[in-house]
Amino acid sequence: MKEAANTKIQVEDDYTMTIRPKRHWFDINLKELWTYRDLVMLFVRRDFVSKYKQTILGPLWFIIQPLLTTLMFTVVFGNIAKIPTDGLPPVLFYMAGITAWNYFSVGITSTSTTFVQNANLFGKVYFPRLTMPISVIISNLIQFGIQFVFLIAFMVFYWLTGAEFSPNLYILLIPILLILMAGLALGFGIIISSLTVKYRDLALLVAFGVQLWMYATPIVYPLSSLSEKYQLILMANPLTSVIETFRFALLGVGTFSPLNLLYSFGFMIFTLIGGVLLFNKIEQSFMDTV
Repeated sequence: MKEAANTKIQVEDDYTMTIRPKRHWFDINLKELWTYRDLVMLFVRRDFVSKYKQTILGPLWFIIQPLLTTLMFTVVFGNIAKIPTDGLPPVLFYMAGITAWNYFSVGITSTSTTFVQNANLFGKVYFPRLTMPISVIISNLIQFGIQFVFLIAFMVFYWLTGAEFSPNLYILLIPILLILMAGLALGFGIIISSLTVKYRDLALLVAFGVQLWMYATPIVYPLSSLSEKYQLILMANPLTSVIETFRFALLGVGTFSPLNLLYSFGFMIFTLIGGVLLFNKIEQSFMDTV
């Protein structure tokens, strides 16, 4: 009996984690996410490899997609609609906006299906559910990196041909801009993911909504081409200052305002906190409804 009791105590002492149900909205264990950081990196690798594993061109799609979109925008908005590009070559103007926008749009559409697409995995093994959307945001950085290098190559080409644009030290702000876009994509993505557990038709509206959001962001037109009234309206969009700063840093055109970036940062924090809290609440019962 004494040996059995000692064995029981030893087994209990060997436990490194206690899994318990979450009781309220603020029952969040961020330390647990750090503990599972290796799992996050495994998901990152899985997301990157599986995305184009059975395609003919593979990762080349990372380059083909922004290139085709840039050419379409150049023809439609530059040549047909004659929308100004602040004196820049249209290809550079559109490609800069598309490169930044793609990171946000892919992030929000990918994370918005976290619960539904991974329901089977969630029901089999325990791990912090937030590792899934976080890994998606990180894996998309690889795509952004490839497209960013592609953009730099075009900048070098146009510089050699005599095009006038002026990169500046504000390029050092790009990591901050990436954090803002990542936080906004993660926040909105997990909000949508939490709601689609019960309302599946919301998933059908995501792609359409993101497309509309793009036209409410200065991607195909410069903010300076709008009247002051509409500029103020567009500044309510937290991505407006991010895209404008991105272009300003790389090409020297657009507007840069620390106050507007501070607004985007506050919006990102609010959205991210709200998304995590809602995610945490839905996680308590989503296996019963998914």
